[in-house]
Amino acid sequence: MSITPSLLDTLYRHHARRVQATLIRLLGDFELAEEAMQEAFVAAVQQWPVSGKPDNPQAWLIRTGYHCGIDQIRQRSTARRRAHLLLPIEETLELDEAVIEDDSLRLLFTCCHPSLSIEARIALTLREMCGLTTEQVASALLMKPSTLAQRIVRAKRKIRDAYIPYAVPAPDVLPERLPDVLQVIYLVFNEGYSSSMGTAVVDISLTREAVRLGEELTRLLPEGEVFGLMALMMLNNARRDARQNSLGELVTLEDQDRRLWHQTEIRAGIEWLEQALVLTPLGYYTLQASIAAVHAQASSAEQTDWARIVRLYDALCRRYPSPILTLNRAVAIAMHDSPATGLNLLAELANHPRLSHYHLFYAAQADLLRRQGEYEAARCAYQKALALTTQDAEKRFLLSRLTELETSL
Repeated sequence: MSITPSLLDTLYRHHARRVQATLIRLLGDFELAEEAMQEAFVAAVQQWPVSGKPDNPQAWLIRTGYHCGIDQIRQRSTARRRAHLLLPIEETLELDEAVIEDDSLRLLFTCCHPSLSIEARIALTLREMCGLTTEQVASALLMKPSTLAQRIVRAKRKIRDAYIPYAVPAPDVLPERLPDVLQVIYLVFNEGYSSSMGTAVVDISLTREAVRLGEELTRLLPEGEVFGLMALMMLNNARRDARQNSLGELVTLEDQDRRLWHQTEIRAGIEWLEQALVLTPLGYYTLQASIAAVHAQASSAEQTDWARIVRLYDALCRRYPSPILTLNRAVAIAMHDSPATGLNLLAELANHPRLSHYHLFYAAQADLLRRQGEYEAARCAYQKALALTTQDAEKRFLLSRLTELETSL
């Protein structure tokens, strides 16, 4: 069997996150588990062309990685201190799929332990559990990569030194741990649904991982906001195939071919939303899902009930004030009222530190200026957005808008 770079990349994308989650449980150390996982993939490249791809590649990688980790521990002076963290080697011989699935939840709750700061919990989970690069995580959190990297190092050290347990919490403490976990899952989904870097707008492996974790949480803790998050992810994910055309170009929500939307997922999202709506109080994800449902149920962009969307954003901004929500509300008001109204609201946000380097702020501003016929101002805003985006399809889209404006000036 030939192990090509594309095959190795596929294996890594399909197995790396779960392999690492299980190795952290078995070896008791983030960095050691990551090193062991890398060695396991190197071993696969060397051995599989000779011996053949194993029937269960994931179990093979875990078993190999565990042995690599043990070898490293034995070679270090810290062997005695780490010995109590290791599980018996025989346990790796029976790698039940359900146990491996549970390792993702264990890792999620470990990364979101309350002894860590909220910023550290989110950053650590996105980087270590979901396999995002430091640059991707920094982009998702609107932070500098260097600051993000330092935060992750400190969080790992605290988990190690404080012996933070690698476990799903007891039922009585689950509710207080839930908000941070939901936030992390949503950020994972967002990075998959709208990738911050690379050529593809959507990373299906990340959106699937987020949805899978959400489904696990619905069984573990069937609460309104868990249902609301599931509704939000399903309704948004239903539009994935319409977000890029056959040439890989970005397609805005307004211009998407709604025949490509996955109706089965829309129906599932509506069912999750209905379950969430009967439980009070309505939370952040349920309100966001309600907005997504308005879009999903509109037969065309022109039929979108923007008045209802504005009301929902009003409720969101009152309960959960943030510059991103305020930006989205301004765009919704512009669509319901006029570009000028939206631009006035955006002007109030122009000096906000979290938005001054946020490409979508300038992209929204540029679009409203374009709709209003202020082409020179729109061109300047598009250029600012273009300078800040790191996503290839978004760059091409912004360039195409600039080209269109050039002919109008």
